[in-house]
Amino acid sequence: MSAPHPGLDELVATVALLRAPGGCPWDADQTHESLVQYLVEECWELIDAIEAGDRAEMLEELGDVLYQVLFHADIAAHTGDERFDIDDVARHMTAKMVSRHPHVFGDREAETADDVVAFWEDLKADEKPHRTSVLDGVPRGMPALALARKVLAKAEKAGVAAQDAPWPAPAEGSVVAPATEEELGRQLFGLVAAAREQGLDAERALRAAVREFEAEVRRAEQPPASAGNLH
Repeated sequence: MSAPHPGLDELVATVALLRAPGGCPWDADQTHESLVQYLVEECWELIDAIEAGDRAEMLEELGDVLYQVLFHADIAAHTGDERFDIDDVARHMTAKMVSRHPHVFGDREAETADDVVAFWEDLKADEKPHRTSVLDGVPRGMPALALARKVLAKAEKAGVAAQDAPWPAPAEGSVVAPATEEELGRQLFGLVAAAREQGLDAERALRAAVREFEAEVRRAEQPPASAGNLH
């Protein structure tokens, strides 16, 4: 059993105090929806700290993200039609992680990370039987590049490759595959710069292309039409 976490308990109590009557008017006025912009900003600031390798900054930004989680949980705890608190969030996550790791908590075997990834999709499907497409559950608010990468990975599971996109394939030799991430970054930067010169929005353009590709994936997932009774 792990040791108590008095620092975490103190932060939970601090959030509750700030949002209670007599606390901070701004904190008391916030809703799940009003906090979305801050959650997004704090997550990106944490990413910056991780990529910069700045451990002091990472400590601070992890705290900011944690604070957002506690803030949302406190709002829910005082909202009549929600009524869950941070302990409910933690218990739900623990149950989810136990379910997702039968090779640790059950009798399933997995020796490598690839073994784990191979059966995770089956576990997710069992948890969410209402999903009918591999694309269901992909967050629509992701930045375009991250969204494209996510959709391509999901599409593979439906047997759809980038080459199956509903637009003409580029001429042979017209696309130079980058050898490194540094080279890729420079190519992407050049594309964004060229788009800007033409008055085009690279983010919006890529999101539109992803939507077209998603439609192709969903078509591929549909069962073939029955030929019917020929007699």
